[in-house]
Amino acid sequence: MYQLDKKNDDHTRLVENDPRWQKVMSRDKSARDFVFAVQSTAIYCLACCPARRPNPENISFYNTPAEAEAAGYRACKRCKPDQADAGDKIRNLIEQACRRIELAEENIPLAELAKAAGLSPFYFQRQFKAITGLTPKLYARTERARRMREALTDKDSNVTQAIYDAGFQSSSRFYHHADDMLGMSPTAFKKGGKNMEIRFAVAECSLGSVLIGATSKGICAVTLGDDPEELVQNLQDRFPQAELFAGDKEFETHIAAVIAHIENPAQDFDLPLDIQGTIFQQKVWQALRDIPSGQTTSYSDLASRIGQPKASRAVAGACGANKIAVIIPCHRVVRNNGDLSGYRWGVERKRALLIKEQQKAQTKPD
Repeated sequence: MYQLDKKNDDHTRLVENDPRWQKVMSRDKSARDFVFAVQSTAIYCLACCPARRPNPENISFYNTPAEAEAAGYRACKRCKPDQADAGDKIRNLIEQACRRIELAEENIPLAELAKAAGLSPFYFQRQFKAITGLTPKLYARTERARRMREALTDKDSNVTQAIYDAGFQSSSRFYHHADDMLGMSPTAFKKGGKNMEIRFAVAECSLGSVLIGATSKGICAVTLGDDPEELVQNLQDRFPQAELFAGDKEFETHIAAVIAHIENPAQDFDLPLDIQGTIFQQKVWQALRDIPSGQTTSYSDLASRIGQPKASRAVAGACGANKIAVIIPCHRVVRNNGDLSGYRWGVERKRALLIKEQQKAQTKPD
């Protein structure tokens, strides 16, 4: 009896220490490179299966559905792991459509994209949004915004040429969405923020020096560091032609609100933000703001939250592009095993923020 119990305990420890078990416990939608089988029910499932989690002592992992079936298990009727290949086929078709949109010089009609995929327009659009988090139309707009930014940074191009190079069929259509895509007028972006006014101030907090910058729309920068002069120089480098003004008495409200949020990230932040990024980046940043203080997530989980489970690398890029520290809490993203990943403003600051948030969450009254 002792040997049997010891064998079960050893198996349980092996399962609990297997990285795949954490994906099962978190119902990771992106984990499709294995299935898990439950001895007590003789059923095998995907990691994302909505069924109640089994005890680890009853769990076995298999690389493919075929291996699980060869071992005597049958497919779960809820998550349908034996149909995962069909899902992969749809994802491949959507990925091909994305590449086609990215390379196209003009908008591709929905019907044409659907026909190329061999799907009805309604089903194609539904699957496209489920996988990418965007409709084909919004995906194309995001891609044009990326092209626009690249074109505007080309010293040899002018704004008009950049508009057409980015795939806009008319300048009026571009200007209608310019502020959302660039955070400013295209001329100001081209000229490094020329004619753009940014008020700023540098203060001290528990994480060191903090720079707060704001346009007329709202806070556009919160950066952390050890050298106040370096923080100001980085702001100037980002907007080389913008007019920078030291914050006045009224700006002290912004300073106080940001520092208060750094010291207690659990409290709401009510000041407006001037978030300058692509539609995709803004989706990632909003998902970050939806993570409760004291909790963490991984890049793969964050990708699943925005409906793009295969976009972990792009999500990591969006986190790295964040210029509004703490308020857009990219510090809450960790590796799949829970270890700290890189942080724009230093891993030690990230660790300090997470410890502070976890302590606040533990002491929060019920």
